[in-house]
Amino acid sequence: MTRLAIFIIWSLHWLPLPVLSLLGRLLGILSYFLVLPRKRVAATNLALCFPELDASARRRLLLRHFQALGRSMLERGLLWWASPERLRRIIRFEGEEHLRALVQAGTPVILLAPHFTGLDMGGARVAMSFDSVSMYARQKKDPVLDDRLYRGRRRFGDQVLLSRKDGVRGVLKAMKSGRPFYYLPDMDYGRKDAIFVPFFGVEAATITGLSRLARLTGARVLPCVTQMLPGGAGYVLEIGEAWEDFPTADVESDTRRMNGWIESVARTMPEQYYWVHRRFKTRPVGEKRLY
Repeated sequence: MTRLAIFIIWSLHWLPLPVLSLLGRLLGILSYFLVLPRKRVAATNLALCFPELDASARRRLLLRHFQALGRSMLERGLLWWASPERLRRIIRFEGEEHLRALVQAGTPVILLAPHFTGLDMGGARVAMSFDSVSMYARQKKDPVLDDRLYRGRRRFGDQVLLSRKDGVRGVLKAMKSGRPFYYLPDMDYGRKDAIFVPFFGVEAATITGLSRLARLTGARVLPCVTQMLPGGAGYVLEIGEAWEDFPTADVESDTRRMNGWIESVARTMPEQYYWVHRRFKTRPVGEKRLY
């Protein structure tokens, strides 16, 4: 089944982006009605994070989210097989100068890249210009997909990809060699190395790695967000200026700042945040499960 899906994605990547985008949105609508477990998770997250919206508004947002997911699935074929020239046209890179200046100066860099639906497009665009390091979760239940994802992520430049189970030692080594770290710390990885800080007003188990890595390596943190543009107009990867006064001596304060920034961006394009993840799975002792 996975091989068939990959073949379909390969076949469709030749299409013009507006057509591919339309097909992706249609796939998302179909998934909205068929992929019920993920739909329930996303609906729960939206109810927790947007209590000010009525049920009808949240359903419309949920449908738009699944449309964005459908697009990200089909348009992934562009990352795997489209020419570099086509990808450069599709993904506009803004703020590259912030990253380049630090890399050229030999300053360690952490790119704070939250889980928006354009995440992989942004990662590929960074890789086309910079040799970097990132961590990923192995797809052990589907080795065919795991291999395809791995090869796709290593397609451009000389990228270092590390499994999350490898720990941070390899990341530190790569950063010391001058590679920026494309870092995705905004998922629920359980209680280990995590503290509870608010995300959309809900206590969320959040790893403290951003603060600790920045302190350990002397790295500057650059906010990094990729936005999916409507109507098949492509993507915008935006790297902001380095955060000032970060890290501090207060790990909790730093982690709150990270979550607050991610929330502020998610509010500008809520349909594109990765709501199908069980972000609030781990609860403080004594609290009931939310999913």
